[in-house]
Amino acid sequence: MPVKDVLSHNLMGIERESLRVDQEGNISQELHPQVYGSPLTNPVITTDFSESLIELVTKPVNGAEKVLSELEKILHYVNHHLSTSERLWPTSMPCILRGHTNIPIAQYGTSNLGRMKNVYRRGLAWRYGSVMQAIAGIHFNYSFSDDFWQTYHDLISPDLSLRCFIDNHYMGLTRNVLRYGWLLPYLFGASSSVCKSFMKDYHEHDLQEFDYNTLYLPYATSLRMGDIGYQNNQEDKKGVKANYNSLYYYIHSLRAAMQTSCEDCERIGVKQDGEYRQLNTNILQIANEYYSSVRPKPLLHGMDRPLKALQNNGVGYIEIRSLDVNPLTPLGIDKPQIHFLEAFLLFCLLQDSAVISSKEQFEIDNNDKLVAHKGRQPELMLLSNGRQILLQDWGQEIMQQIKECAKLLSNEHQKSVEEISVRIDNPDLTPSAVILEEMKREGIGFFRYIDQLSHQYRDLYQSKIVDKDYFSELDRLALSSQQKQLEIEAQDVLSFDDYIAQYFTY
Repeated sequence: MPVKDVLSHNLMGIERESLRVDQEGNISQELHPQVYGSPLTNPVITTDFSESLIELVTKPVNGAEKVLSELEKILHYVNHHLSTSERLWPTSMPCILRGHTNIPIAQYGTSNLGRMKNVYRRGLAWRYGSVMQAIAGIHFNYSFSDDFWQTYHDLISPDLSLRCFIDNHYMGLTRNVLRYGWLLPYLFGASSSVCKSFMKDYHEHDLQEFDYNTLYLPYATSLRMGDIGYQNNQEDKKGVKANYNSLYYYIHSLRAAMQTSCEDCERIGVKQDGEYRQLNTNILQIANEYYSSVRPKPLLHGMDRPLKALQNNGVGYIEIRSLDVNPLTPLGIDKPQIHFLEAFLLFCLLQDSAVISSKEQFEIDNNDKLVAHKGRQPELMLLSNGRQILLQDWGQEIMQQIKECAKLLSNEHQKSVEEISVRIDNPDLTPSAVILEEMKREGIGFFRYIDQLSHQYRDLYQSKIVDKDYFSELDRLALSSQQKQLEIEAQDVLSFDDYIAQYFTY
């Protein structure tokens, strides 16, 4: 079977987060609207950290057009049913914040599972602060087709079991995403400025004043991915870092963090006055707490636990987590970007991928921070294999190989990669630069700029003709999700304390 045919069967999905905001642009204090169903059991419309942080999840489909069509339909449905006093905030960095108490933590009902999800989020608030958790992002999920894996396996390592082959190559891909991942915030970062209210609790930072209510860095690409974003500082301080050098090491390293108590977390305590503050005092409460720009993910069935499913079933797909919501497009992501991501992931799969040493890990962390804070700075130097290299020089080296991979996909992929590649030598074309330039030209700060777009996109979706079949499908899903939540609540037989104890029995 031709390479293009087996690659055309690859699947992709998008998870897009957005804050609901009120008429003044504050984070909404209203509960997750009932019309969207139960966030515990609705696979399409759910919540992330906050009741106000809605998460939209497309099903796995073939190709950029299908996944964007799916996302657009969900966004239309959500906007159509949104309260007239609310709208979605179309960027990663939050709107006006009036302290952590005004960021309502997500609720999932009275079941043990629902309470666990809520307590986990309370733990995040105690450990990292609620403000940091209000940041939105886009996660891009991608899997290579069974046909591709069989063809590639027969060509490269026919004597190795197919399962081991797939796991080994997915883990090699993740290591290369870590190595070359600085490229994604550079090309697609869209958070070079923030509202001053976001930084209220940061006593030390290097951000500059853009105007009376906006802070920024002139060459930043993605402050979301920098020091002020959600980082695993505690894990780094304790010397626990996810090890991507094999699937076994990855699972083992996260389990170690989930079983190692942390002094700072011990000071928080698990309970106070009978109320849970967090699930436990370990470095990680659960595996998902570990923040990374990429995750190997298993295909989950029912109530599977992620690490156990990874161990038993292997890697099912890859999740890219370093993408800002792009406010320059109604969906937060567009077709050329998805085409580029596909070519980039194919490059990361086919490129040799040695294990990551502690020295290289230092370089990776250094490059990520530099690009997030000053990626568009002229003559910026990154680190590669112990040598300093100009960002543009390294970017062009990588880009040439991505272009070769795009040829294996389609003419449209090639065109998209060509269009995006010009950003390497012309950083003024990156979303982070375009947004800053528009703010300067209009003489407005972060809040007013994004606020205008939030109204514009709300009006856009309100004016669309309703797709009755799709809306009916989501209506049915909302109703069935509420019924499923009631069934889960009715089936509980353990106390919450016993449920938690049993959950963490390996």
